[in-house]
Amino acid sequence: IYTDFFPRDSKRPGAWMTEFRSEEITPEGEHIRPHVTIVMNFTKPTATRPSLLAPYEVETFLHEFGHALHGLFAATKYASLSGTNVLRDFVELPSQFNENYLTEKDFLDGFARHYQTGEPIPAELVDRIVAVSRFGAAYACLRQLNFGLIDMAWHSITSPVDDPEAFECEAGAPVAMFAHIPGSVIGSTFSHIFAGGYAAGYYSYKWAEVLDADAFAKFKENGIFDRATAESFRTCILMRGGTEDPDQLYRRFRGQDPSITALLARDSITE
Repeated sequence: IYTDFFPRDSKRPGAWMTEFRSEEITPEGEHIRPHVTIVMNFTKPTATRPSLLAPYEVETFLHEFGHALHGLFAATKYASLSGTNVLRDFVELPSQFNENYLTEKDFLDGFARHYQTGEPIPAELVDRIVAVSRFGAAYACLRQLNFGLIDMAWHSITSPVDDPEAFECEAGAPVAMFAHIPGSVIGSTFSHIFAGGYAAGYYSYKWAEVLDADAFAKFKENGIFDRATAESFRTCILMRGGTEDPDQLYRRFRGQDPSITALLARDSITE
């Protein structure tokens, strides 16, 4: 694994995980191990203090490291089915799963200490991070569902649409929260679904949240550092890549179909 943490003039913003070389088994039987990189744009250190990361930067690192583990733990045969080469609605499970650790005090106590005093991060501060993450969660949920419904509507048409404004209003009606602004449409600027590879697949963002919350619920039940649960997640999901149907992989790990219950509780939409 290679890491590239800080911004520079020649580097684009954002964060991502990339494979320099995918895992595969050659025709001669040689097992090629993957070479993976995590690229970030962390706050730089200064002459007087080290790089101090905001919660969202730690969350982003956890996210990309989840993708990295998906690639590094791959144990398949073909590069096209290895690591993160899975169906679009399954690829964000390992990354978003990792984000759950950001608000776990036992996890944070392993490294989140004051850079001058060594004091562990206070529980009160962790509670505030949790509260902020839940602010507007119901709105964010319906907004994401609206995007998914509009995406699916556009990619299900069988004839030309004469009135895109009315078309999108009807598609998003089940989750509409506010009055429509006349003259506005989403599709004309929705680059994810027309130029970003998410055509008829934008729902995968929300579906991944269901999966990651439900998967982490098992860790919460058994202990967030429980070795047996972690090994099951590794062998049932991270190692398998795209060699089996994601539904089968997930049921093998979880022992049941995914439930929305954990996501609603995590977002404080339900108790």
